[in-house]
Amino acid sequence: MKTIFRIAKTELRTLFYSPIAWFLMIVFLIQCGVIYFGILESMARSKEAGAVLLGSMIEYLFLSNQGLLVGVLRNLYLYIPLLTMGLISREISSGTIRLLYSSPIRVREIVFGKFLAMMIYSLLLTGILAIFVVSSLFQVKSPDTGMLISSLLGIYLLLCAYSAIGLFMSCLTTYQVVAAVCTFVMIGLLSYVGTLWQDIAFVRNLTYFLSISGRTGNILLGLITTKDVIYFLAIVYLFLGLSIYKIKAGMESRPPVIKAGRYALVIASTLAIGYISSIPSLVGYYDATRAKQRTLTPNVQKIIKELGDAPLEVTAYNNLLGRHWDLGSPESYNRNLARWEPYMRFKHNIELKTVLYYDSAYEIPDMSRFYPGKTLTQIAKQIADSRDLSMSQFKTPAEIRKIIDLKPELNRYVMQLKYKGKTTFLRVFDDNKEWPGETEVAAAIKRLLQTRMPKIVFLTGHLERNINKLGDREYRVLTNLTTFRNSLLNQGFDVDTLSLDSQQIPGDISALVLADPKVALTAADMEKLKQYIDKGGNLLVAGEPGKQEILNPFLRQLGVQLMDGTLVQTSKDLQPELVTPYLTANAASLYPALTHAHHDSAMVSMPRATALSYADTGVFTIQPLLTTNMRICWLKKDKLVADSADIVFSPERGDERKTFATAVSLTRKINNKEQRIIVTGDADFMANAELQRFNLNAANFVFNTALFSWLSNGEFPIDSSRPGPEDTTIFLSKAQVKFLRIMYVWVLPGVLLAFGAILLIRRKRK
Repeated sequence: MKTIFRIAKTELRTLFYSPIAWFLMIVFLIQCGVIYFGILESMARSKEAGAVLLGSMIEYLFLSNQGLLVGVLRNLYLYIPLLTMGLISREISSGTIRLLYSSPIRVREIVFGKFLAMMIYSLLLTGILAIFVVSSLFQVKSPDTGMLISSLLGIYLLLCAYSAIGLFMSCLTTYQVVAAVCTFVMIGLLSYVGTLWQDIAFVRNLTYFLSISGRTGNILLGLITTKDVIYFLAIVYLFLGLSIYKIKAGMESRPPVIKAGRYALVIASTLAIGYISSIPSLVGYYDATRAKQRTLTPNVQKIIKELGDAPLEVTAYNNLLGRHWDLGSPESYNRNLARWEPYMRFKHNIELKTVLYYDSAYEIPDMSRFYPGKTLTQIAKQIADSRDLSMSQFKTPAEIRKIIDLKPELNRYVMQLKYKGKTTFLRVFDDNKEWPGETEVAAAIKRLLQTRMPKIVFLTGHLERNINKLGDREYRVLTNLTTFRNSLLNQGFDVDTLSLDSQQIPGDISALVLADPKVALTAADMEKLKQYIDKGGNLLVAGEPGKQEILNPFLRQLGVQLMDGTLVQTSKDLQPELVTPYLTANAASLYPALTHAHHDSAMVSMPRATALSYADTGVFTIQPLLTTNMRICWLKKDKLVADSADIVFSPERGDERKTFATAVSLTRKINNKEQRIIVTGDADFMANAELQRFNLNAANFVFNTALFSWLSNGEFPIDSSRPGPEDTTIFLSKAQVKFLRIMYVWVLPGVLLAFGAILLIRRKRK
């Protein structure tokens, strides 16, 4: 060990007695300062302008696309080759390597000593980053120190890996510039190799392991895993081992077979280490973030653990002609494995399979017009050829239909989960995320564990809103649209319809929905509903202006009435019949996500709504969920004609101006449980058109989810929410940021430059 330290000390002297080490440190410091204070200044400007800073400031400062650590990672490979290019090649070109050969120093001591010197220099570069990390602790409120320390560890491991690569390249040539170029090339190859041969099952595991691209991703975000740490150690082992045997080859007379065998042994042992370290059951995890942001939420963990030791089989069916082909292509295997890794962390025997097929893509009904005169097989052949795929990889329509009926899933990419003989579907969605989140995965798994799911039944037979149509006023998006993430179906509910004329109301449903009936309920219907309520059944009733005579006789027993007239709201941009009531504190208590919406003064859009009146009859406890703003909203009693002159408040015509409730909740204790009922003065807030309105930033999605979650006693959706970030404020003003920029970008590098210059001048004089 003493010899290794002496060699490291000598190498460090060589580095710091030359301008290159000082130059790189100064450039690195300036680069970090420019990136860091550029972002910090933009934050300070926004703060002084009165803007509300959202999200984690630490993540934005360090880990966003413009962040310090991400910016450094993009350029880090430029620094190390300039330092490592002379580690061995300098000794070879100057002839001093012969003195080392003839000395009692071992080859591995030479290699380890020089690598130790690079580890120390890498630590200095990491220390420069640590200057900005420590500064952020005093400049940002409640920073996540665990994540920051993990990020620095990731940077340091990557620097060490680059150093080992550069050391080996320096062994291959006497020309330092060539060694630097070879290091650039090798780093590039290791970054690119993970994309090669991903369609070959055995090879893709090896190339994916060798890939250095994205290896620091988890560690930067605060999740330290043994397989990532072992990867960097394995890369160091690989290139240091190759370096040792390359130097030995120059001083020993051995047969080529033995020399090649040594290299093969190092490479094979590295791959073996990588394979073993990647086995899910052997991977260890440490989430360094304060709120365990990189770990499944406790509710989801609990559901995963309920699966026990029985395997969970996930079979992805991927249609060559489908819109989401890339999610299940052979090249996407390792990406999908990474998506499932958070779940494999808690259940190691999740088995992933993929079945490739081609069949009609019902989500692209006009596909045939792009391939006129061609059969389905010919279309598939043309697409497969364009992607360099063999048709033998795909099951034909007849073959896949014998295995499974995917027509209800529109023949699109879908995963079938199988556990103890039970199956369910887990879908991807037509949004920016595409992949199912924790909530959707947990809901699908819970379907496999439970014999009964919460069931929401919508009444039919009186021209109510239809849950199977995509018309503007219908309810399919909310209820059972498979491609929509937030539909009740994808959140864990069963959804069905029922006609009071011919069917009885089951006693095991979670809630019954009566949405905007357009014809009067018969006496028999009223009696069935009364019996359901008397037994303690949960209910949602959605009314509309003009339907007071239809619903009020039924609502009278609940102590709630739809008031005569229509609510109107003044607005410069929107039609007067569009009302946007605010969530109350009572609504916020229904569902965790509504708490944040309530704090942000979120609203729910309700086109053509009426107000609700309610009285305490002593039977139900009634609480308002949505209330209007009396300054801009009133109840217009006479007929509303929205396309005429401006609507004005007319008390002489009976108009009323006050705070009105447009949605109320009713609760009571009955049959040893709490009965829950919702009544609203509008039925369009759940309609397809309103759920796709983007000009108001309304909270209709989360409000609707909250209602059905409350009606099903919180069983679904699975709560996978996380606490919000604490580091949402910076303490600096714009002037203070400018002062610190001068100190870090000019003064500190100047001091470093002066110190280095004095050292070099004194060294030269000696």
